[in-house]
Amino acid sequence: MNQVKLTVNGVHVEKTVDDNRRLLDFLREDLQLTGTKEGCSVGECGACTVIMNGKAVCSCLLLAAQCEGAEVTTIEALRADETGRKLQQEFVRHGGVQCGFCTPGVLMSTKALLDKQTQPNDQQIAEALEGNLCRCTGYRPIIKSIKAVLKAG
Repeated sequence: MNQVKLTVNGVHVEKTVDDNRRLLDFLREDLQLTGTKEGCSVGECGACTVIMNGKAVCSCLLLAAQCEGAEVTTIEALRADETGRKLQQEFVRHGGVQCGFCTPGVLMSTKALLDKQTQPNDQQIAEALEGNLCRCTGYRPIIKSIKAVLKAG
């Protein structure tokens, strides 16, 4: 058992966790933040992407105890963020959301990119999304959604 202290969506959290407790399970089960999805469980699909200390990471690959002192942002926090709200609106408007399973991870990867690079080029967008698999949209509507946010400023 480990005592873990971290900040999740701006809220200080302190809990005791099992040594093998994944961040994904900690978020979903212990904190009831169910927007982060489990897809492959091996870090290949990106459905579980969250932002940790400014970087997009797969929460299925991290143990909660490894996040000691970290700042974690999940999809639930995007509605309180101007860029996050714009991303969500444009994804709906341009069809970047189909089945919606990959959407939280794609949005979090995009948010992490836009936090670092306000006007990313096509290659930077592609690189930011390379860890996110979508089987519905073919990525064109996702890219169109991101570009709509960039155009709006």
